[in-house]
Amino acid sequence: MIMPEKIRSRMENAWCMYDWANSAFTTTIIAAVFPYYYVSVAGKSLDPNVATAYWGYTNTFAMLLTAVTAPVLGAIADRSGSRKKFLAALAGIGMMFSGLLALVGPGDWILASALFICGLIGWSGANVFYDSLLPHVAAQGRIDTVSSRGFALGYLGGGLLLALNLVMIQPGLLGLESFPGIPDAQWGARVSFISVAVWWAVFSAPLLARVPEPPVRTGDYDRLNPVRSGFRRVTRTIREARRHPDILLFLTAYWLYNDGIASVIVMAVAFGHEIGISQGHLIGAILAVQFVGVPFAILFGRLSGWIGAKRSIMVGLGIYCLIVTGGYFMTSPLHFWILALLVATAQGGTQALSRSLFARMAPEKRAAEFFGFYDVSAKFASIMGPFLFSTVAILTGSSRNGILALLALFVLGGGLLSAVNVERARATSDPGRNEI
Repeated sequence: MIMPEKIRSRMENAWCMYDWANSAFTTTIIAAVFPYYYVSVAGKSLDPNVATAYWGYTNTFAMLLTAVTAPVLGAIADRSGSRKKFLAALAGIGMMFSGLLALVGPGDWILASALFICGLIGWSGANVFYDSLLPHVAAQGRIDTVSSRGFALGYLGGGLLLALNLVMIQPGLLGLESFPGIPDAQWGARVSFISVAVWWAVFSAPLLARVPEPPVRTGDYDRLNPVRSGFRRVTRTIREARRHPDILLFLTAYWLYNDGIASVIVMAVAFGHEIGISQGHLIGAILAVQFVGVPFAILFGRLSGWIGAKRSIMVGLGIYCLIVTGGYFMTSPLHFWILALLVATAQGGTQALSRSLFARMAPEKRAAEFFGFYDVSAKFASIMGPFLFSTVAILTGSSRNGILALLALFVLGGGLLSAVNVERARATSDPGRNEI
């Protein structure tokens, strides 16, 4: 069925706006404000390298929980026609626990870890269903473009809120510190956690209102016991995955290189604080990443049209090899800024094209189910990277020695990606699939 262009454009824009919405959690909670708050306020009673390590372990445990549930959630959604309902419910969990982070005070690292884990489960679980809507929203010929546009809007939306939060945390930047009612840095951070919940909720509305639920799959779905049906579908998907060697190869490559990307995102601010870089430089550099990343995310979408999505991802991985090598030698705020800007050139485009490349290869009628495995690959990457980083920090007394391990992940991941045959994967997944 051919969809009118105007309706499809509205759907694509609404889908992309969810990246704008949930990137508030990515920038403020995962990448910039909360990591610093965790090691400097919640972990105030801990040694600096131990606080950094505990932050890494917190991310590891949260991702482990999401990894084991993601494929089941995807299978349930495919069979019940409830992707948007699952997305809304899990996003609601993420919003609630984002706001509750405002309760964390000095020394409350256990409470901070518990609330962050719950929030990350909601954010990550909702992304399974958000990603799975992509092949139903965008025509095959526009998947790379729409996915890249979503990441670009995510950069912009997350960056705008982070800029507002930075002013609340450091009101002296605009000379506002003398105004009555302006919070200090600690309370500014707490208010920023609440702002994430509000921003996320408001800008999720277009997707929920304008993107239709994909058709319900019929067959062996057990409506009286959706969990049992979900596990049954996961078992079958694992067996069927053997028929898709290129998809398995891609997921292995993605697991490796996204391990490195996730570790850079999650640990950068905590590591920077450990080596003595100030909060203003750390959050300022992360903020710059959001805005510099917008044109580069779009550029990578266009680059894929010139050299292909797979080769474009390889370009991004080459940039990351430079980043982690430079990270080992980082000693000053200038170094952190340079590396952050390099991240901005590659992060959004690499992740957007990875998502769209997988969407092109996965069986269209089982998109949520297969995206569950895609997100499992991402979650297990986020498990091992921070775990490796944290373990090295504990054993050596410094986080610096864990940086070089990330280089091998990008090299090995890129090597496996180069062997993936995208056209063969598409033919195996959906014989005769035509562009809409």
